Amino acid sequence: MTRAQHLIIGVATWVAELAGWRRGLCAIAAGAVSVLAMAPFYAAPVLFITLPILVWLLDGCAKPGIEAGASLATKSVWRAALTGWLFGFGYFLAGLYWIGAAFLVEADRFAWLLPFAVSMLPAGLALYYGGAAALAWLGWRPGPARLVALALGLMVCEWLRGHLLSGFPWNALGYGLTSSDVLMQTTSLLGVYGLTPIAVLIFAAPAGLWAPAWMAGKTRTSRLAIPVMAAALLIAGTAWGTWRLSAGSAGFIEGVHLRIVQPNIPQSEKWKPQNRAQVFHTLMRLSAGPESSGLKGVTHVIWPESSVPFLLADTREALRAIANLLPPGTSLIVGAARGESDMAASGEINARRIYNSIFVMDHNARILETYDKIRLVPFGEFLPLQDVLEAIGLEQLTRQRGGFAVGGRHGPLSVEGAPPFSPLICYEIIFPHWVRGDGGQPGWLLNLTNDAWFGITSGPYQHFHQARVRAVEQGLPVVRAANSGISAVIDPYGRVVAEFGLGAQGALDASLPNAISPPPFVRWGRAIEVAVLVILSLVWLGLAAARRPKKK
Repeated sequence: MTRAQHLIIGVATWVAELAGWRRGLCAIAAGAVSVLAMAPFYAAPVLFITLPILVWLLDGCAKPGIEAGASLATKSVWRAALTGWLFGFGYFLAGLYWIGAAFLVEADRFAWLLPFAVSMLPAGLALYYGGAAALAWLGWRPGPARLVALALGLMVCEWLRGHLLSGFPWNALGYGLTSSDVLMQTTSLLGVYGLTPIAVLIFAAPAGLWAPAWMAGKTRTSRLAIPVMAAALLIAGTAWGTWRLSAGSAGFIEGVHLRIVQPNIPQSEKWKPQNRAQVFHTLMRLSAGPESSGLKGVTHVIWPESSVPFLLADTREALRAIANLLPPGTSLIVGAARGESDMAASGEINARRIYNSIFVMDHNARILETYDKIRLVPFGEFLPLQDVLEAIGLEQLTRQRGGFAVGGRHGPLSVEGAPPFSPLICYEIIFPHWVRGDGGQPGWLLNLTNDAWFGITSGPYQHFHQARVRAVEQGLPVVRAANSGISAVIDPYGRVVAEFGLGAQGALDASLPNAISPPPFVRWGRAIEVAVLVILSLVWLGLAAARRPKKK
């Protein structure tokens, strides 16, 4: 054994034997550093360090009783769960710190909530990683089997994180393998949930080579099993991505010319009553384009989420101005609030519901199609236990009394001169199995968002990257209009065709890429995820059965 190997085994042993606050700090730090694998840093190799540290910390949860299997003490399971929770807390704290910026938009009202928001959301999400570690610990065995157990635990819990309590699959670990265009193509086959255990096996592979000293000789399975498996998976993913990208460009839809408006209105100024006219004027000016060409050749103008600070459908002056702006054959797709009143049995109008909506308008400013947002942002667009919390004086960041109402149907919308599109407002685009909607095949995904709440932080970059991954998964181009950026057109291979950067104001003219044939994930996504789970479970059984019997 070389000196370097002795050194790494010494580090593994030292990490596993950490106790008390040092152990907790190590877990939190490893989780926090793992965020560097995500946008905007894309430093995925850090996971070759941080995930082995997590494995070694879990190795130390039952020392010296590491031989135990089903007879593990309950204390050890809880220790493993705490280790996973601490790792997850560091991961989500560093990965979601930018949420705090939203509480400073109206600092006089919401700044006092910032410490709670920045800490409590990561603490809640970390419960999934605590559960993943506990689940993995139930199948923890010396040698390669323990890495497969961790991959299985994290896959199950990442899937649950994306579905329970409305779901929040932000920065799933599978995104760590999507920093390059080539490896990003694996999501067209496995999706992010199916890619997560693959990422864990690949990046945790060093812990398969080197373990704490007391685990030496505890299994007859080759310590090369996981590294060889990881290398094979990387080679297979690279081959798949290279082959898929070799198809070249998907081409563009003839006759469709988009103008995406990015007004970059500061969130703190947008909703002040005295600024309403100026905000609308900015949108109109950017939509009109340069005097030399104006809207000539533009078929679709697109405004971002909640682009106007008033109820557009109820404001006749604004509708007249839009009708005067748009030439025949040009449509406007706009994100705006929509009001709808309840009618009592007596015929009297009761309280009004407000929706976060998308309108499709023709050149006469007639609203032809409407979509109301379904997946609302907790504490941003609604409060859990809305009536109770409002009664004690709390309100969501949008300050909409009663919160936004939840929309009904999510399906493709028709628009003249282009294929139907699936409407996605804000973070609705991060849900892999949901983005296409029901009832018909969309030709593209339209993501209207307002990331101005979060300023120039890593949040908008993470959001944008997840939109790129959705394009690959779905085999559909993504058109993205963001108030403050990043606005872009993305082809169905996740490549950025046109982009307007974060924090800039202007309009982006671009063509609309063609969709491609639905990839395997679209056709068999759920079955593929189950297949990955079953295959890895069988691998774990094989590796666990290969343990060396105890010496008498």
